Amino acid sequence: MTRTIGAGRVATLVGDFDRSPAYAGLAEALVLLIGDGRIALDTRLPSERELTDALGVSRTTVTRAYAELRDAGYAVARRGAGTFTRVPGGRARAHDRALLPRPGDDDAIDLNCAAPSAPPGLAQAYAAAAADLPPYLSGHGYFPAGLPALQRAIAAEYDARGLPTDPDQVMVTPGALSAASIVSLAFTSPGERVLVESPTYPNATDALRHCGARLTVATVDPEGWDLDAIGSTLRQTAPRLAYLVPDFQNPTGHLMTDAQREELAGHLRRTHTVPVVDEAHQALALDGQEMPRPFAAYAPDTITIGSASKSFWGGLRLGWIRAPHAAMERLTRARVSLDLGAPVLEQLVLVHLLAAAGDVLAANRARLREQRDALVAAVGAELPEWTFRVPTGGLALWCALPGAYGTAVAAEAETRGAIVAPGPVFAAEGGLDTFVRIPYVRPAEDMAEAVRRLADAWAAVRDRPGRHAPTGRVMVA
Repeated sequence: MTRTIGAGRVATLVGDFDRSPAYAGLAEALVLLIGDGRIALDTRLPSERELTDALGVSRTTVTRAYAELRDAGYAVARRGAGTFTRVPGGRARAHDRALLPRPGDDDAIDLNCAAPSAPPGLAQAYAAAAADLPPYLSGHGYFPAGLPALQRAIAAEYDARGLPTDPDQVMVTPGALSAASIVSLAFTSPGERVLVESPTYPNATDALRHCGARLTVATVDPEGWDLDAIGSTLRQTAPRLAYLVPDFQNPTGHLMTDAQREELAGHLRRTHTVPVVDEAHQALALDGQEMPRPFAAYAPDTITIGSASKSFWGGLRLGWIRAPHAAMERLTRARVSLDLGAPVLEQLVLVHLLAAAGDVLAANRARLREQRDALVAAVGAELPEWTFRVPTGGLALWCALPGAYGTAVAAEAETRGAIVAPGPVFAAEGGLDTFVRIPYVRPAEDMAEAVRRLADAWAAVRDRPGRHAPTGRVMVA
C-alpha cells in the first residue's frame, strides 16, 4: 500500500516557513520534517499543483523546492507515480548497529528505545550555536561543571518551577545515565543499600550495581506507589540513597502528586536517606496539566538528575545534576574520574533550545500527544485482552498481558518487525513478565502498524504457548 500525505497536512506541518526566498525555506522545512520522521520515509508527497494551492505560493516555488529535495537526497521522483520521500543513504543510516544488529532490522519498527526524533527548531539551534562557538576555541574546551551560560539557563528553569537554584548547584553531564553514574560513584560504597523502584529504568540500576550497591526494591504497582510500604521498607533497611522517578515514571508513566512527594520526603528524612530523583520525563506533560513542584522542594537534600534527551533530542547527549551546595565538591571529584566535560557545541545548542523552550516543547508535546493517542486507540482495537492506564505524560504505554507472556511476545514480535521491551527488562529483581512497554515515539501510522504486528505476535504466542528466549536487545532508554 502506498503511503501518502495530503497537501493540507503538509501546509500545517511546514507552518510559517522562511520565504526569503520561499522555495529554499519550503525545501528546508520539508527536509526537517522528513529527517525527524514527521513525514515518514517512502511517502508520496502532494502534487505540485495541490501543494501550490494549499500554501498559496507560486507553482515555481513548489517545483524548485521539490528539486532541492531531490538534489539533497530527501526525495525521489518516480515516473508516473509522483515524488516520494527518502533520506540520504537510505533507511540504514538511522540505525545504530549495536542496537539493531540483526539481518532485516532496517525495515523494523524499533520501539525498544523510548526516545523521540528531534523536534522542530533543533537544526536552527545548531546553526545559532555554531555562530557562538568561536570565542571558546581559544581555550582548552574542558568545562567539568558545564558552560556557565548553560548552568545559568538550567538554574533558571528550576527557579521558574518554584525551586530557587544557584548556577553553581548545576553540573552538566553527557546524558542522564552519566549523571546517575557520577552520583553512584560519589555517594555509594560497596555493600551500601540503595532503594530502587521496580519496575524502573534498568541502566540506572546497573550504574548503582557497578559501584557495589546492594539494591532494596520498592514495588511500583500498576496503580502507583504504595507509600506506606515504601516507608516500612525504608525503616527496615535504612538505605543510603533512594533512586526515584516521580515524574512520568519509566516505564509505568505514573506521576507522583505534591501530597505524595511530601509524604515520601518525610519517610526519607526519618531514615536519613538521600533522594536521587530522575526528572528525565518531567517536561513531557501531554494533557496540559499543571505539574507538581520538584521533589527537591520537599526534600532539600535531594540530588536531581535532568536530561535533554527526552524533551529535546537524544543526540545532544546532555544531562545535568542539580544538588545542594555541600554535595558539589564530592560530585566534582567523582566526575573528573570519569570524564572532563560535555561537548561545548552541544551545550551551546541546549542554551538556545532552553531560550526557545516554550515553542519547541509545545511542538514536541503536540507530536507525542498525537502519537500516544494513536497507540492507545490501536492497542484498544487490536489487543483488547491487554490492559493499561493512559499516561498523562512521558513516552510509553505499560501494558499488562493476561499471563506471563511478555518475553514470548517480544521475541515473536521481533520476527515480525516490531521491536519492544518485555517487562523483565525493567525488573530490579526479576519477574514482571506479564508486561510489555510500548513507547509512542514514532509517527501515528507507524504506531498503528507496530500494533498490528504485535497483535499477530500475541495471537501466535497465545495459540502456541511455550518458552521463548529473551531478545538480547541493548536497552538504552
